[in-house]
Amino acid sequence: MSAELRSISTFPASSPTTDVSESRTSACSVADVLAQSQVEAVLDELDRDLVGLKPVKQRIRDIAALLVIDKLRMNLGLPAQAPSLHMSFTGNPGTGKTTVALRMAQILHRLGYVRKGHLVAVTRDDLVGQYIGHTAPKTREVLKRAMGGVLFVDEAYYLYRPENERDYGQEAIEILLQVMENQRDDLVVILAGYLPRMEVFFQSNPGMHSRIAHHLDFPDYSKDELLEISDLMLLQQQYAFAAGGREAFDEYLSLRLKQPRFANARSVRNALDRIRLRQASRLFAQRDRRLTREDLTTIEPADVRASRLFAAIS
Repeated sequence: MSAELRSISTFPASSPTTDVSESRTSACSVADVLAQSQVEAVLDELDRDLVGLKPVKQRIRDIAALLVIDKLRMNLGLPAQAPSLHMSFTGNPGTGKTTVALRMAQILHRLGYVRKGHLVAVTRDDLVGQYIGHTAPKTREVLKRAMGGVLFVDEAYYLYRPENERDYGQEAIEILLQVMENQRDDLVVILAGYLPRMEVFFQSNPGMHSRIAHHLDFPDYSKDELLEISDLMLLQQQYAFAAGGREAFDEYLSLRLKQPRFANARSVRNALDRIRLRQASRLFAQRDRRLTREDLTTIEPADVRASRLFAAIS
């Protein structure tokens, strides 16, 4: 999770334009539910905004399909028990877990499975206290904020540290377990983190594992996908590579992928920020020159190749 999400972060809901109650009474086809809830718009945004992740996107579509069909069953008076929707997102940093969690919250809200559809993103520090009697009120306050939406717990395995006998994380886990079971119709919990550590966490907390209905693994991006992500990021900020610039960034990625602590799309964003700094310094040095729109929006190959990674191999 990025630095701005290290403290409690709340992402607003995206409200449907049609009252959800209308779909409960009038929808009799998949097309009716999709039109009234506008869920398909969220799925299309997911495809448009996130490169790759085909298995993840397909699983989200499958979950959305189940919820739509369950809604149609309810409309016809058929048994449609509220499904368990708690999830586990595993994968390396920068693979889109938070973004997908936000889209999932929107889908659940538009289909009427949560009241508000906001996403509250937290880490251990937001839930676990530092002394006796501190954890329970912290955890309950977070849960209060998350009710009616989705609670996203990043690096969930840090909730409990068995090597520390004075750790209070187990108390937070027990409160979470109780709420996940008893109030699952008003809160969806998504636990996220590295796959190996999450597996150990679930082994040591079987009650938590039994409450997780959907396990989604987020694969690392390929270099071609990272290049496509860089194109999208630059486009959003109205920048573009000059001739040879994209090729230079391709070479940069080949070098960066060999370095430690690579964080997929997050590392691409950081690299582009540094490239923009170098572009700004280059233009700043030309104080008397009248800068055109093209000057201000163009990334030159030299802006990329000034990276210390290229210096290391020269």
